[in-house]
Amino acid sequence: MPAQTNTDDPNGVIVAAWRAESARLVGALTRMTRDVDLAEDLAQDALVAALEQWPATGVPQNPGAWLMTTAKRRGVDHFRRTDVLRRKIAELEHARGGEEAQVPDLEAQIDYIEDDVLRLIFLSCHPSLSADSRAALTLRLVGGLTTAEIARGFLVSETTMGQRISRAKKTLAHAHAAFELPTGQERTDRLDDVMGVIYLIFNEGYAATAGADWMRPDLANEAIRLARTLAALAPAEVEVLGLQALLELQASRMPARLDSDGAPVLLEAQDRSRWDQTLIRSGLEALHRAERLAGCGQPVGRYFLQASIAAQHARAERAEATDWRRIAALYDVLATAAPGPVVEVNRAVAHGRAFGSDTGLAVLDALGEEALPDSPLVPSVRGDLLERAGLHAQAREAFTEAAGRTKNEGERAILRRRAQSA
Repeated sequence: MPAQTNTDDPNGVIVAAWRAESARLVGALTRMTRDVDLAEDLAQDALVAALEQWPATGVPQNPGAWLMTTAKRRGVDHFRRTDVLRRKIAELEHARGGEEAQVPDLEAQIDYIEDDVLRLIFLSCHPSLSADSRAALTLRLVGGLTTAEIARGFLVSETTMGQRISRAKKTLAHAHAAFELPTGQERTDRLDDVMGVIYLIFNEGYAATAGADWMRPDLANEAIRLARTLAALAPAEVEVLGLQALLELQASRMPARLDSDGAPVLLEAQDRSRWDQTLIRSGLEALHRAERLAGCGQPVGRYFLQASIAAQHARAERAEATDWRRIAALYDVLATAAPGPVVEVNRAVAHGRAFGSDTGLAVLDALGEEALPDSPLVPSVRGDLLERAGLHAQAREAFTEAAGRTKNEGERAILRRRAQSA
């Protein structure tokens, strides 16, 4: 074990080390055991050991290595106790023509650790799982969040979330999901699933679909960390870099999305001096790297295009300086690359700002009444466009309808205020 160092807050160090190292730990253990459930149990055993020992003995100089070594030893002990080790050795000896087999040494395979994290991300987003299960399992295995933390983020009980995660792991076992990186078209399809889950987590943190909170920063921040992890592991993928840029640029606005009384503030009314400039710089740099790759012939998709739109807002020092014509043009491209009702609603906003409310309403009307029937998005945007067109009575009706659809208390308060003031 590495030498020990003192700290005034060993529990804080343990939490930080776990959040930083849990994905590598579970990934490496899954590679060794080929059992994600067992891998997580062994990683949790190492965490418990740290909680028991570090406050008394001091924090190791390399907490991650300490956790890895401890978990590996627990894994070897488990194999010995259950007699799995003997069977694995027999299988390996047979495969190698009698050559003596050994338990894989995680520390000797350190060069593969980052690949283990990427494998774990793909495993968490296996196509046999539902979108909700993918999100929960990704936060648990890759994000290192506890079941209680995930449950709070998605407004369900800890018991319900625990059952969801348990079912997801059983589904992976029944599907014989391989702990290997997919290749070819399967890799492309699965990468899109992975990015979709991270984006889903971010959106729930940035604009909560239900509950009293307008935002859930813990979920948004975890999604950004996952996006950065994915970008570090796949740095030559335009869409991965686009996703990182998109999340960072959107998250930069979060400090200004609530006023001093905790009330939500819409984009055009935000104090842009409160936007997080560090996140903006990081997001623009990720977008610049994606643009260089796109310039070399890589195709672009929904995340790159949305990041390009977010960059237009980030570069405008005042709301009045926003280049809405450029944003409208980007939404036109996005509508072709990733068509869907949400894109069309946002395209209506952009065209309404760029070319007038009538143009925006025409885009919205083309969607039809059946689009997003349970969402407040369509009537809220219709209300905004009608208000800008001077049709105040119709705007009040639209805002009232939108307020009746939303399940988020902060959004409902905004929509009611807009209905009253229209």
